[in-house]
Amino acid sequence: MTVNIILLGPPGAGKGTQARRLVEERGMVQLSTGDMLREAKASGSEMGKRVAAVMDRGELVTDEIVIGLIREKLAEGGVGFIFDGFPRTLGQADALGALLDETGMPLDAVIEMRVDDEALVNRITKRFTCGNCGEVYHDETKPTAKPGVCDVCGSTDLRRRADDNEDSLKTRLLEYYKKTSPLIGYYYAKGKLSTVDGLGEIEAVAGEISAVLDKH
Repeated sequence: MTVNIILLGPPGAGKGTQARRLVEERGMVQLSTGDMLREAKASGSEMGKRVAAVMDRGELVTDEIVIGLIREKLAEGGVGFIFDGFPRTLGQADALGALLDETGMPLDAVIEMRVDDEALVNRITKRFTCGNCGEVYHDETKPTAKPGVCDVCGSTDLRRRADDNEDSLKTRLLEYYKKTSPLIGYYYAKGKLSTVDGLGEIEAVAGEISAVLDKH
């Protein structure tokens, strides 16, 4: 059964980790704005050329282009889509709603991964990622079994994001609360919103998300 969801939550809430699990366990398709833009730019398609031109000028890609990329992905079909990183604003939420209506696809649930800011700062400033397979680690709660080596693929390309520091994170959180938190009220009013504890253990969070999906 097809279920389409939006994952909402501040940077570092674990949206990417949970989206990957849903892809692996349920065969859903993750629509991550960043991934779609990189893919389009590399594809050389008509839309890809537009994306490349905008990015090369150092400008932000317009909502219209992102919606165009999402439209292409929806046309490819799948057993359910996870919108990750989009919508970020009320305008984008309206545009996505119009696109889903136009394509006859429902939006089944919006899952807010709620977190405590202080705990989130601790989580993010100590996380690192495998540059090869994307597995995410944490200095305290999830170190690699062997220092400097990814448990999953054995790569030694472990890296920290340059903006995973306290000042940068607080700026990103402020941006999130300013622009994206109004979406929580928007989707609550539409009866779509479910909230899970984003700071729980990965398995526990996955269980809460599964419980929401299984209602649809």
